[in-house]
Amino acid sequence: MSWFESLILGLVQGLTEFLPVSSSAHLRLTAAFSGWEDPGAAFTAITQVGTEIAVLIYFRKDIGRIISAWVRSLVNKEMRRDHDAQMGWLVIIGSIPIGVLGLTLKEQIEGPFRDLRVTATMLIVVGIIIGIADRLAARDESGGRHRVAKERKSLQDLSAKDGLIFGICQAAALIPGVSRSGATITGGLFMGYSREAAARYSFLLAIPAVLASGLFELKDSVSSGTVAWGPTMFATVVAFVSGYAVIAWFMKFISTKSFMPFVWYRIALGIVIIALVTTGVLSPDAADSAG
Repeated sequence: MSWFESLILGLVQGLTEFLPVSSSAHLRLTAAFSGWEDPGAAFTAITQVGTEIAVLIYFRKDIGRIISAWVRSLVNKEMRRDHDAQMGWLVIIGSIPIGVLGLTLKEQIEGPFRDLRVTATMLIVVGIIIGIADRLAARDESGGRHRVAKERKSLQDLSAKDGLIFGICQAAALIPGVSRSGATITGGLFMGYSREAAARYSFLLAIPAVLASGLFELKDSVSSGTVAWGPTMFATVVAFVSGYAVIAWFMKFISTKSFMPFVWYRIALGIVIIALVTTGVLSPDAADSAG
């Protein structure tokens, strides 16, 4: 991997990680369209650590409060009623599905799931689902004709059951094209949560999963020597800087705007990919994407 490739791929990772468009799909597609080798699941996992550091800094007050309350709740029963302490447990519960499936489906994640036909299908199907969830949320918030506006749930209403469902939605993002934020936010909207609440929990929920995945791939890559460390670390830094800017913008965007622009983008991109693969312009197989 060249330094230029790492710059572009780092930017792609940072710009798409927090948007409901699938960063892993865009990394795979950027390489395919450019004639580069597929950066692979290890590169994706390691550069995601950069974007998660951006999350840690952006939500540092929330995270510090949650960790402090959670630790105190281990020895103080009264603290177990505290919302921040409960959030700590809910993040742990929500992280279980992706931890289990990430280890169980490791070979598929690094192989068959990276087929461009799978990516394109997920872009379209999940895009349609996001659109339906967004319309339902907009209808509740506006009330619509002859309806009273319905107040959607906040993080204060989050239960262990809902946290687990959020986690299952996040686990679906192991397939390129799904989108971690897209899947979890959509799951939250279907469960009646506001866009902001769903997005905030989505970002917090991603922290243990992404950091664990990145460190796991880091360990394997060190032992196997399959990663170009200089370019990969450079891409991780680029992903951190661009990712931080996107978080700040996205949190403001979702409070007032619809997800429909992302929905149409996903569907259009999926159709273009299917057309290019069908006509032989792009190879669907990650192993054959170079050249």
